[in-house]
Amino acid sequence: MIKSLRIGLVLVFALSSMLVMGQEDSVIQVSDSLNRIILNEYRQRLMEVDAQRKADSLKKSELEAQLLKLKTTDNLQKEDLQKQLQAIDENEQKRLSDKKAQINALRATAKGYPVVGVMKDTLLIVYSKIGAATPNERANSTNRKIRQLYEDDFLKVDSIQVVKAENTFDIVYGELIIMSVSENDALWYGRSMHQLANEYREAITHSIVNAKKENSLFKFAARLGWVLLVMAIAWLIIWLIGKGYAKLLNFIEQKKGVWLKDLSYKDYTFLTADQELTGILFLVRVVRWVVYIILLYITLPIIFSIFPFSRDWANALFHLVWSPFKSVLLAVWNYLPNLFSILVIFFVMKYVIRFVKYIFREIQTEKLKISGFHADWAMPTYSIVKFLLYAFMFVLIFPYLPGSDSNIFKGVSVFIGILFSLGSSSAIANMVAGLVITYMRPFKIGDRIKIADISGDVIEKTLLVTRVRTIKNEIITIPNSSVLTGNTTNYSAEAQERGLIIHTTVTIGYDVPWKLMHEVLLEAAARTDMLLEQPQPFVLQTSLDDFYVSYQLNAYTREASKQALIYSALHQHIQDVCSERGVEILSPHYRAARDGNMSTIPADYLPKDYKAPGFNVHITRDSKE
Repeated sequence: MIKSLRIGLVLVFALSSMLVMGQEDSVIQVSDSLNRIILNEYRQRLMEVDAQRKADSLKKSELEAQLLKLKTTDNLQKEDLQKQLQAIDENEQKRLSDKKAQINALRATAKGYPVVGVMKDTLLIVYSKIGAATPNERANSTNRKIRQLYEDDFLKVDSIQVVKAENTFDIVYGELIIMSVSENDALWYGRSMHQLANEYREAITHSIVNAKKENSLFKFAARLGWVLLVMAIAWLIIWLIGKGYAKLLNFIEQKKGVWLKDLSYKDYTFLTADQELTGILFLVRVVRWVVYIILLYITLPIIFSIFPFSRDWANALFHLVWSPFKSVLLAVWNYLPNLFSILVIFFVMKYVIRFVKYIFREIQTEKLKISGFHADWAMPTYSIVKFLLYAFMFVLIFPYLPGSDSNIFKGVSVFIGILFSLGSSSAIANMVAGLVITYMRPFKIGDRIKIADISGDVIEKTLLVTRVRTIKNEIITIPNSSVLTGNTTNYSAEAQERGLIIHTTVTIGYDVPWKLMHEVLLEAAARTDMLLEQPQPFVLQTSLDDFYVSYQLNAYTREASKQALIYSALHQHIQDVCSERGVEILSPHYRAARDGNMSTIPADYLPKDYKAPGFNVHITRDSKE
């Protein structure tokens, strides 16, 4: 409770300080204050726990001494002392568990203090105090001792050892204690004290040995040699660039009469050959200096990185070189954030649209199924979503465009919007109709349909129009508004599941038995390809007219797009079967007056002894068309 109250007071102080000083300074102060409070609370608890541990240790020693003095017959007292020792051991284990829990809670927030080597490399982090020494004091003390060992010309690295003290493991060199590792240090890193002390000793030893090696006279001479080599290579490259530049100028001068001509249109000359030559020479000089700058940009970091003490100089030097160019590029630089924002919006939206397209592709191929959402809705819906996403992207990008807040830009935008509204009324009507048709699902691509008097296969369906290919390979474009306001017949919708019924009507005289006619029509259907046996074809007598009976043959097919071929074949077979059975087809209308004349059946189908039916009546054809 007290800890929470302290943290709350620090936060209140931080909020008030933000009103007086910069936000960044306030954040830093808040972080440091919270870190101090957390570490102080942790150290206070450790002091209490350590005090209890020392008391338990003394009591444990007393109990063990008493246990040794007891005689073998004092079993009750022994048992009582052993219980007390066991309770102390349990308290010790609980103490360690509490320490681990506290350290795990502090691990993400508490700030440690680094121990750095001679080469400015971080060797370890100190989080806890020992006695009166704070973590910062322990880290600084270790830094000084590492520097002292490095400056010792007679240092024997093997003499740096780990020695166990009363409550710590010490890293020592002779009489010098370089660093002590406590139980709290070990708990911070989840290791034993001896293991952590050995790791620290290895890190410190390696740091000192590496520093002596890096700063040796031989190493210095080698680094100096590398510097001279890099400078020699850079000078050689500059010399080659100079030679190449001179030869390039000479080559351009020789070829200018062949390459360069006056740039003119009719009587006006935009650029003369001399002006073109001047521009080319200027570009060549710019390229040469760019190459020099790139060479310098590469060479200096290499040289500075060779010596450890100069590795931070490259940034400072380039800052001085870059400063004169900063004012020249300031105007362009000021717009770069807007340009980057536009690019980020564009690329993010681009990949969002790709992801949306992938989802709708999965729906279209029926790999992803959504209840109530049909597969043929996928791509039209994707087009709508894509349009909305692009519109949203334009809305996001518009404020970043240069001049977007000017009155002229706004006036032109309004003018274009009015023109678009006035000139696109019919297009918008077709688009709305296209959306309605998409979700009504009256047909899909590949279906055989009939719109008004137009029959054919759907080859394209867009927001504006529907395109149909007729059986004569005519491409007919129908506005979606016309499709929506008219009736649409879809022959393919049920063809694959239930079958499309092909039907045709023939008129036969009353002298032919209807049962015979049924058999004839069903046999004609059985002979016709692409008609199904199941469901079975059937015949309907649709009317009893003055001179004939109308018979309608109905048969099922799954080939909705081949109706013309099926009808043609079916009519052929009807003619053949009727002629084979001796049945006259009275279409167009016939008036029969039997007087013994020949039948209308082709002679090839009649037997040699055939006689005309009836009572020798004469047949006269009377067309009613």
